[in-house]
Order: sequence, then structure tokens, then C-alpha cells
Amino acid sequence: MAISFVRIDDRVIHGQLMTRWAKERPCDGIVAIDDAVAADPLLSQVMKGAVTDVKVWLFDTQTAIAKLPKVIASEKKYFVIAKSPVTLENICKAGIDIQNLNNNIIVGPMSARANTVTIGSNQCVNPEEIAAFDYLTTLGHQIDFRL
Repeated sequence: MAISFVRIDDRVIHGQLMTRWAKERPCDGIVAIDDAVAADPLLSQVMKGAVTDVKVWLFDTQTAIAKLPKVIASEKKYFVIAKSPVTLENICKAGIDIQNLNNNIIVGPMSARANTVTIGSNQCVNPEEIAAFDYLTTLGHQIDFRL
């Protein structure tokens, strides 16, 4: 299976990703998906600079839908990281299967924003995100809230 790890994290890519998660679940590359990050050249450069050991791709949602089938067909192992569960919901609704080794989605920080409720330490969700998590669980994904 080409996807070894799926994560939702509003920081998208950061140092702990490689110091903690890459040791627990080694990967050959990281596919980060977020429309705003992909559209911002400076932010994209910063995100890519946070990782030195593996290749990083930053895609908007539509590009990810087009490219993920090739990633999934690969024999290499990839992390898939999205800033929001809504992004993963849209990818799944487009017919992309993001199943991974344990078929779980690890949820990291989701900072407080307008119209959110706090569900855990540094984990806040809005109604659209709650609906996205519900949808992802109907596909058999286990949602694991872990900072």
C-alpha cells in the first residue's frame, strides 16, 4: 500500500512530522494538500524547507485528485497530509481511496477559529469539519485525535 500515513494538521508540514512520525512510519515522500498553501509560493517554499530527507509535493485539491492515483499505484510509501478534513472528504468523494496501513487518519492541531467548538487540547472544529469527519468514518476510516 503506497499511503503509509494520513494526517490532518493545520500546520500542514512542520519539524515534528519528520522527527516523530517519519520514525514511526517511514516514508519515501510527503504529499501535502491545501489550496491556500499550494497557491502561496513563499509558504510552499517554507513547507518544503521543513523537510530535508524526502521529496515533498504541495498540491491544491484538484491537482491532488489528479495526481494521487499515481502516488497510490507506486511501490513507494507516502504520507498524505491535509490542513482540513474537508479536503480529505473532497478527495474521497472524487473517488480517491486514501486507505493506509491501519486505515486511520491521525488528527493533529486544528486551532480555534470563528464558528468552531473545542473538542480537545488545541483541537477545534466547525460544523463543516464535523460533517467531513462523519463522512470519512462512513468510509471505514478511524479518526484518531493525537497531537
